[in-house]
Amino acid sequence: MHEDRLWQDLMALAEITDPARPYTRRCFTDRFLEGRRWLEQRFTQAGLATRLDEGGNLIGRLEGREPGLKALVIGSHSDTVPSGGRFDGPLGVLAGLEVVRLLRDDAIALRHPLEIIDFLSEEPSDYGPSCIGSRAMTGFLDAGMLELRNPSGEPLAAAMVRMGARPERLTAPLRYDIAAFLELHIEQALVLEQGGIDIGLVTGIVGIARVEIEFTGSADHAGTTPFHLRRDALVAAADLVMRVRRLGEQFARTRNGYFIATVGRIEVHPNASNVVPGSARLVVEARAEHAAHLDAFLDALSGASLAAASGARVERTAFKGISRSEPSPCSERLRAHLAEAATSLSLKTVSLASGAGHDAGFMGRIAPMAMIFVPSREGKSHCPEEWTDPPQCAAGARVLRAAVQRIDVDPAFG
Repeated sequence: MHEDRLWQDLMALAEITDPARPYTRRCFTDRFLEGRRWLEQRFTQAGLATRLDEGGNLIGRLEGREPGLKALVIGSHSDTVPSGGRFDGPLGVLAGLEVVRLLRDDAIALRHPLEIIDFLSEEPSDYGPSCIGSRAMTGFLDAGMLELRNPSGEPLAAAMVRMGARPERLTAPLRYDIAAFLELHIEQALVLEQGGIDIGLVTGIVGIARVEIEFTGSADHAGTTPFHLRRDALVAAADLVMRVRRLGEQFARTRNGYFIATVGRIEVHPNASNVVPGSARLVVEARAEHAAHLDAFLDALSGASLAAASGARVERTAFKGISRSEPSPCSERLRAHLAEAATSLSLKTVSLASGAGHDAGFMGRIAPMAMIFVPSREGKSHCPEEWTDPPQCAAGARVLRAAVQRIDVDPAFG
């Protein structure tokens, strides 16, 4: 294993950053395109035929020795959040590239074609949605999303054209020829590090539901309005925050599979120190490994919000969904290949769900999909301190390589 080669690539790509905000390479910027050009050059040097598809995804392809077989695909993303890290996304792409190099070093020709994909804009951008490239590839980037605009008024469709995409052709899934999809990612949590575990075998990627709730009361003078006459919208909001926490803990404790819920945003009006709040708006997010648990939580949340409104003598004037993505379970057969690959390399594994969204979640709609995690130091991610040690990165790439060779000869995948 050329551990140094993978590490040098990771550090080289990290240097392509906004100098004022390391490590920043946001999609739809010139810096992102600079990173793409660097990555395309690396693909070509490794013997991959490169192209951009209609969704703006950069694809490197190594042909297999048996024509007509569907492709084995490894993918992730090269864009970052503002002041993000060096590993979230790039590790998955560059580890896939290293798999190609290792196979070529050992003169191993797979039966299947092998593709490495850098998906467009996995991270949220100024246009709103995340996972734009994988949505496009799988047929889940609809016309309404393409019309979304950034603060300057540019529609997403125009921004994608700047990245080399052809959004006018995104009327159906772009691919029906993928036999299996694998993604390597840093964990972005503490389970692996605290357990001294090398590889996380992902059971599934959570579905995410976001709901907007608004309470309306009466904005009155804070000094002259007694408590028993107040209709304080923020009291209802505060009550609901605690109800969401208790409900979330209950679901996490009593339901099978991963579950978490958060109130991450509150807006209060008029937001003055001497005025009883007349209205309050909250955004509640729930993440679950099973769709039925999301449904049950949203039902419970509706009842909790009505109870909070009643207790504060205010009205619940809005309860509406903002967005929802469905859970995506990992293929048990692919997970078995990944587990066997890790065991063959004497690496410790554990099964766990992904509480974060990934491109793999959309790819699972069109092909068998699986993910592995490697440890994150102190669980940090989406920040400059994000870190995974070189041997840990290399271990993930070794598992991918061993799994790909197993999948390649499994009749279930063609």
